[in-house]
Amino acid sequence: MESGQGTVTCGSWIRRPENLNLAVLGRSSKKKNSASPSVLEIFSFDTETTSLSTSPQVTYVFEETEGELVTIAVHPSGDDLVCSSTKGGCKLFELQCQETNLKLLAKDLPPLQDVGPQTCMAFSVDGSKFATGGVDGRLRILEWPSLRIILDEPKAHKSVRDMDFSLDSEFLASTSTDGSARIWKAEDGSPVVSLTRNSDEKIELCRFSKDGTKPFLFCAVQKGDKAVTAVYDISTWNKIGYKRLLRKPASIMSISLDGKYLALGSKDGDVCVAEVKKMEVSHLSKRLHLGTCITSLEFCPSQRVVLTTSDEWGAVVTKLNVPADWKEWQIYLLLVVLFLASAVAFYIFFQKSDSFWNVPPGRDQPGKQFEIFDPQYSEDAFGPVDM
Repeated sequence: MESGQGTVTCGSWIRRPENLNLAVLGRSSKKKNSASPSVLEIFSFDTETTSLSTSPQVTYVFEETEGELVTIAVHPSGDDLVCSSTKGGCKLFELQCQETNLKLLAKDLPPLQDVGPQTCMAFSVDGSKFATGGVDGRLRILEWPSLRIILDEPKAHKSVRDMDFSLDSEFLASTSTDGSARIWKAEDGSPVVSLTRNSDEKIELCRFSKDGTKPFLFCAVQKGDKAVTAVYDISTWNKIGYKRLLRKPASIMSISLDGKYLALGSKDGDVCVAEVKKMEVSHLSKRLHLGTCITSLEFCPSQRVVLTTSDEWGAVVTKLNVPADWKEWQIYLLLVVLFLASAVAFYIFFQKSDSFWNVPPGRDQPGKQFEIFDPQYSEDAFGPVDM
């Protein structure tokens, strides 16, 4: 990937319906008195080499007055992107794909113009809701794409730290810089509960389970001088336990699209990936972004690959050292093999068994003779018919 002008401040994957994965990166100049504007770049992803293209396929240059890019949220369809900047509020981009040509069409978001920097943004899994949380602690939930305001709570938190929608898009979890966490109903924005925590605990990050079988909420919690991952049961919102996975303060949290893996990025550049079913670390990349806080961490939609970003080291694509998933063609091949094996086994069983129609005669037993004594059971009960 070609190093563009400015520092990579945020990044995300773009899932396309044609099974083509793209990556979007935001760059900003963080040098004082710099006149370089922020840019948005989209790169293609090569699954063979597990790398991004050397140069962007499309670039959008922001106005200098819009400030630095803070975060990016991508709609599940891959057609819409929302960016937040330090001075320009939020801006909507429509991604248009025409064969191999990509275009970004910038649009205004009236309810989110001049709202200040948003530290986190998220689309619901079904794409019908969009939520933003600001540095000022204000939480908003909007209906998508109508942009109807569902919730606009100016005092939701001291300052919003993180957020995530549940798999069924029913709940929104949000965390604060003061260590608190709240649950909201996404449909009407009503508060549900504040998660319980001990006096020495700070809930920093949150992600809902996404595998469809385990209704849990995972939270990165700073428990005194220990960093743990707490698990909450979303049917009661009670904490049911915790595990030490990363073993150091986390700056970012992510969960794979199929919900099988949970990832944590540290404030000094490490990344660990845990298998949700066992809650055990399956992959650990130490010093991936040496000495630098990881600002973005996201699983590739179709590969066991993660995209990470940091101010110092830019964007890094990492292939995970986890067991390979079954491909669709492998499953079909296994089914065909099992069917053929079953057919061969049935044929052998039929040939070797004492079939009613193929009973081997005994040593002193004559072959079976069949006589029809009752004419009503004869195939020709009325005798020959003269045509």
